[in-house]
Amino acid sequence: MIISHFFGAVIWALNSTLIKKGVITAAGLGTRLLSVTKAQPKEMLPVFARCKEGGVCMKPIVQLVFEDLYNMGIRDFCFVVGRGQRIIREHFTPDFSYLSILDKRGRNGLAKELEAFYEMVGRSGIAWVNQPEPRGFGDAVMIAEGFVGGESFLLHAGDNFFVSKNRDHLKRLLDAANSLQASAVFLVQKVENPRSYGVVEANSEDNGLVHVKRVIEKPESPASNLAIMPAYVLKPEIFAALSETRPGYGGELQLTDGIQRIIESGRDVYGIDVNSDAVRLDVGSPELFMDAQAQSYKRAVEEKSSINQDQSRNSRIPKTV
Repeated sequence: MIISHFFGAVIWALNSTLIKKGVITAAGLGTRLLSVTKAQPKEMLPVFARCKEGGVCMKPIVQLVFEDLYNMGIRDFCFVVGRGQRIIREHFTPDFSYLSILDKRGRNGLAKELEAFYEMVGRSGIAWVNQPEPRGFGDAVMIAEGFVGGESFLLHAGDNFFVSKNRDHLKRLLDAANSLQASAVFLVQKVENPRSYGVVEANSEDNGLVHVKRVIEKPESPASNLAIMPAYVLKPEIFAALSETRPGYGGELQLTDGIQRIIESGRDVYGIDVNSDAVRLDVGSPELFMDAQAQSYKRAVEEKSSINQDQSRNSRIPKTV
């Protein structure tokens, strides 16, 4: 049993490396969060997280996205940034003098947390591309074409993050992408107000997998309450589809419309239903940001308590000589 679990983990790790490139978009204006977002990108807004030493700390949501993708084996990153790019780039630039200041002031735990982040950055290749004007999510993806080349890639919005046990949502996404070899695979979730999302019409299959028949961006009369979540694995054919797609909702180039063009060409597109125990953090509006702070703090405290209980139980186990 132990051997089978071990080889299963090895096989999954090998499969996960088939997707080597990650694109993180962080170019939105964040107008719903003005005036906070006038001087900083919304992707730099903080949420709570559990630190490596077990405590609770705060991190920009885009850092959490980067760390999740890094821990899934992605090492080549492209950030699509807008007018607030300087702040994000500075955050992703290691500052070891600042670590020394933290150490001298006795903030060793925070210094170690930041040092671990810097190690991830140092072991990654990071490209920065600029979206001069906010012309839509599809346009942001198009700008990353030179970085992607002819490879499949993982695309993730920088203002959304899922907290799930052992990053189950990303594991299932990558597993599906590697096994199905579909043109596009993305996360989906049932929502209360689907008119605010890209909406999916699909046939359900096993284990939360859905075969997508149609997608439409922010419809007035949604055909379902199954919404696209901003984490995708896409084949490079998405760029040709987007180049043939006209601006859609809001007068912008929508990724959803490009995916619909792929579906209409007869190619397979799948959705992966996010497990109900996963918590989605979104900082796109004041209400969502407030909820993201509350949900992330609750989850971080619960994880801290769980670790403390495990350590307490282990300490009571008699040691054998």
